[in-house]
Amino acid sequence: MAWNSKPNPDDRSDNVEKLQGMVQHTIENMEKAEESMAFTDSEEQLQSIKAKNERRRESLEAFRSEIKDEAGQNDNR
Repeated sequence: MAWNSKPNPDDRSDNVEKLQGMVQHTIENMEKAEESMAFTDSEEQLQSIKAKNERRRESLEAFRSEIKDEAGQNDNR
């Protein structure tokens, strides 16, 4: 079987939409994690949830920055 070496076109037309979906999904996960904190007595688990949500906040900042970049790229096309 011959392999097609022709690269796929770079289609970024829906990147902003995908990134916005990732932002929404991350926010939902943060909210669920915060709700779950009320149901644990484990200090270790509480610290784990807090640490994970902090990483999620950092991811949200990165997603939002990338959305701005992609939106600017789409405007330039």
